[in-house]
Amino acid sequence: MSAQAPALRVFVLGATGTIGRATVAALLARGHEVVCFVRPGSGPLPYAASFRFGKVTDPASLARDGFRSERFDAIVSCLASRTGAPLDAWAIDHQAHLQALAAAQTAGVRQFVLVSAICVQRPKLAFQHAKLAFERALIDSGLIYSIVRPTAYFKSLSGQLNRVKAGKPFLLFGDGALTACKPISDGDLGRYLADCLDDPHLQNRILPIGGPGPAITPRQQGEALFRLLGLAPKFRRVPVRMLDGVIAVLDGLGRIAPRLKDKAELARIGRYYATESMLVFDAATGHYAADATPATGSETLFDHYARLVRGAALDDRGAHAVF
Repeated sequence: MSAQAPALRVFVLGATGTIGRATVAALLARGHEVVCFVRPGSGPLPYAASFRFGKVTDPASLARDGFRSERFDAIVSCLASRTGAPLDAWAIDHQAHLQALAAAQTAGVRQFVLVSAICVQRPKLAFQHAKLAFERALIDSGLIYSIVRPTAYFKSLSGQLNRVKAGKPFLLFGDGALTACKPISDGDLGRYLADCLDDPHLQNRILPIGGPGPAITPRQQGEALFRLLGLAPKFRRVPVRMLDGVIAVLDGLGRIAPRLKDKAELARIGRYYATESMLVFDAATGHYAADATPATGSETLFDHYARLVRGAALDDRGAHAVF
């Protein structure tokens, strides 16, 4: 926050995740008063914010336990569905956010900073459509908005470290160069979200954002891990058509056992990330454009890998654990 920018009263959703924690830390560092609305049993959390407990899916709880008829200047949401399965996505990425928006307007909130996802620019999945539906509602709300669409997160790209340390090959879809991304750290993203509160250039805009440095392919990620561990590179290719087969089988079984429908959707999510880059999509050329993907911060994925290898960082993936 600049020296002239006033301290704000900020209501935060999704404060218990790694991105939420980093964002709260960035807001507090700038002198803002931060109130976090979290699930019962979430605390204590390691920073000096205020915590209120309730259910984000319950409008009455949002009003009674969260906003408490008090006035807030801004709301920052790092909230996202845990699985991306259709019911979860529409309940959290869309409906819970609509309820939070309504409660925020009642509380006099003038500004809303939302963490969305860069993958919504080419929507094929339920959670992407749910996020887009709320983005449209936020734009139409009349509030000052910043819709932040981050690229890949460090935690999403760290799942194969233990495989490699155990002597197993690094798994690649296709040749390992089908996709690329500009990963962003939790800390750099948290500071960028805090910037949105007082930088007019980041307001009333959709903001794709990545981390520093060139775009990185999965093969380059694997090569970096082998290099840091002092091991000879060893890769195993997984054909994309194998995922297609898994999806087809789960879709068929889902007609008999409905619970398998969510597993089919999870497989579709995996296929999406295996074949689509997390970069700005240039509709004119039909290709992803690394040069058109803005960057912020100073932390690189390979810096994070080095810290993981040294034991100076934790593998805190949670719902991002795939391997």
